[in-house]
Amino acid sequence: MVHALSEIHRLVTRDGILIDLRPLADRWPVEVVSSREIKEAGKMTDLEIGLQDDRSANESMLQAESQGWFQREREEFFPFFYYWDSPNEMKEYMDDSWSDYLTIDESTWKNIRSKWAVADADARLRIRVKMLITRWKKI
Repeated sequence: MVHALSEIHRLVTRDGILIDLRPLADRWPVEVVSSREIKEAGKMTDLEIGLQDDRSANESMLQAESQGWFQREREEFFPFFYYWDSPNEMKEYMDDSWSDYLTIDESTWKNIRSKWAVADADARLRIRVKMLITRWKKI
């Protein structure tokens, strides 16, 4: 990734901006939400490859900063939400898109299904993803 940052530094104009926007592995909460209430049903389990991706990206940005390529101007965390209409829909999406990075253990799935089954008719499942956004200025 440091090589890619070197290329980005080469291509970005003087005083240009690099935006680092990415999800961070952080045992994202799974919630059952309706118009009346929000109930936490469990947490995702971060797999090692996702944790290592976060470490690598952080280390690469720190190395780019120490090389004098970019200077961190501002950094914030914010939530990003994924929604599903049913546990089956959520599981299918996770199996197709996130199975290398995240999982949910069977006891948590059982709790998710149970809370969803007794929730209001408009209830949906959601995952609250921890997002990082950092503004870097080219030096």
